[in-house]
Amino acid sequence: MTRQKINLKSKAEIQKMRESGKILAYILNLLSAKIVPGVSGDEIEEIAKKEIKKHNSIPSFLNYKIYKEGIPFPSCVCFSVNDEIVHGFPYGKIIKEGDIVGIDLGVKFEGFHSDSAVTIGAGKIDEKARKLIEVTKNSLYKGIEQVKSGNRSGDIGFAIQNYVEENGLSIVRDLVGHGVGRSVHEAPEVPNYGNKGEGFKLCEGMTFAIEPMVNEKSYNISCDNDQWTIRTVDGKLSAHFEHTVAVVKDGCKILTKL
Repeated sequence: MTRQKINLKSKAEIQKMRESGKILAYILNLLSAKIVPGVSGDEIEEIAKKEIKKHNSIPSFLNYKIYKEGIPFPSCVCFSVNDEIVHGFPYGKIIKEGDIVGIDLGVKFEGFHSDSAVTIGAGKIDEKARKLIEVTKNSLYKGIEQVKSGNRSGDIGFAIQNYVEENGLSIVRDLVGHGVGRSVHEAPEVPNYGNKGEGFKLCEGMTFAIEPMVNEKSYNISCDNDQWTIRTVDGKLSAHFEHTVAVVKDGCKILTKL
């Protein structure tokens, strides 16, 4: 693995990230409750925009570029529906009964970012969608259980991948978790797959996002012409959950919860 320069955070900096994470968690919970049949992505975007401003924060994703010549991301929220894995746009989408919707949100507060995501079913969803959401959410916490000083990033990835595959689903390989801090994306990369005892060693002061993306069938992905929307190659469903965490003296602290 290529050596990655990881910016360790002080206790005071982690506390700032925790404040950012609380704001994010509040807004994400609010948005999640709005996911019902008939709601539009535009409505969700407008609520997110107003709430972020109300909390004296800045949206992490709006106008974000992956690379210098790239197309800037056009919204505050990533709004991904059904076979869209991540980075979907909210605009023009109307949610139908049985859809599953991934909402990914980043917030910058007093210089520090936080990043979190959930997947919600709209109305009555079928059993395969319910299982996909449940397994993906559980896999996130399987990974978080491995976050403690002295463990390796491969321990996180192995726990997630093993649980997902035991349940007959697949974990996306081409997209990974990442460091979070003064930038919404920084080192290190945190894969959702791997082998125990491999990868970088975790130590106190690391802050990063763990974000399993789980597909119903193939883990392979494709990218739309908009250069952002990532979807499954086979049109099957995908779900996404994410928390920003910190490695602390006693283990792990989840920064993006109320």
